[in-house]
Amino acid sequence: MQKISNSIHLNCACVYGRHFVDRDGTYFGCILEYLRMEKLPTEHLQEVHKEALYYDIKPLVKAIEETPQFFGESVGRQQFLTRVPNYRENLEVIVRVARAEAIASRYSNIIVCVVRTEEDLTRYNHAIDSLGTPRESVVSFGPWKAPASVEDLLDCVKLDIEAKGYKVKIQPHSIDKGFLFKSYDFFYKLIFTWW
Repeated sequence: MQKISNSIHLNCACVYGRHFVDRDGTYFGCILEYLRMEKLPTEHLQEVHKEALYYDIKPLVKAIEETPQFFGESVGRQQFLTRVPNYRENLEVIVRVARAEAIASRYSNIIVCVVRTEEDLTRYNHAIDSLGTPRESVVSFGPWKAPASVEDLLDCVKLDIEAKGYKVKIQPHSIDKGFLFKSYDFFYKLIFTWW
């Protein structure tokens, strides 16, 4: 087998003795490892699963789908995220704003508001007024109808932003706590580190 850049060239018997597979070769080693030794990959299961589907390797597809990691991601986490309104769009807004604020700065700070329930949504309107930041500069998530917690959602946001190659940490955003309700419970700061 000869690998050129990210495409794979396979040598096998046919009319000219060669097949060309125009496919990214990044995860092909995992496919070969399974075919040779029936060894399941432990990382990049989503990507290897896509490749196994492409090559129609049914035993590998089934084995990956039965792993706890794949099951948790595809059934648990992704099903939860479909119940969070505008989740993917909000991630794009966060990244776009963070990049815009990165000019001549090591960090970008993005304020995120997370409201878990309809009751929280009512309190949120009062809380955002107390924040002292324009509503347009706060990215809001929720409410959602699923048992997952605010921490679960924040973990998903962090995972998905880091999967795009960014370095980010999340911490509570503290504001004046002299208000009658704990408005600060809704707000978090996403800190992007650029260098």
